[in-house]
Amino acid sequence: MASTEYKNTLVAENRAQIEEHVRAILRLIGEDADREGLLDTPARVTRMYEEIFAGYAADPRDVLGVTFDEQHEELVIIKDIVYFSQCEHHMAPFFGKVHVGYIPSGKVAGLSKFARLVDVVTRKLQVQERITSQIADILEEVLKPHGVMVVVDGEHMCMCSRGVKKFGSKTVTSAVRGIFHTDASLRSEFLSLLKQ
Repeated sequence: MASTEYKNTLVAENRAQIEEHVRAILRLIGEDADREGLLDTPARVTRMYEEIFAGYAADPRDVLGVTFDEQHEELVIIKDIVYFSQCEHHMAPFFGKVHVGYIPSGKVAGLSKFARLVDVVTRKLQVQERITSQIADILEEVLKPHGVMVVVDGEHMCMCSRGVKKFGSKTVTSAVRGIFHTDASLRSEFLSLLKQ
């Protein structure tokens, strides 16, 4: 989902309320919400929320769009799909890459649709484990492949910039569906190709 595709998903009443609450937060943390540098901050934060939480306005199944009949039944990998999300525990950003491998069973999706799927799933309050499972489950449901494997890596600001403050630490999660459960060599092939 390119940044130009974000729709105004907040109704005017919600925008006004968010701006009001941001002003209140600024005051509560000890800031002067009326100083020059902060006058437009509530509106900017509201526009940012509209963009980073755009996933609430779309059904992730719909973004896969039209599928194509194709008798390719070998491993397809779409890797290094960059994502940005917000931790539901602290509302702090986390980001990283999603890697998808699947074995089609007569149906494929356009390659850009995988990036759109990642955007819709990640642009809301999330946890990395759920992102990983949701992407695998949706691909399995819509494409009905022989198997799907999803690997997600993430760097979480709730762990890097606060709390234990371990900057640079990464979290890696995976979800395995279908033939990837039983075929260890296929899992190994997928993981080895991610390193290229």
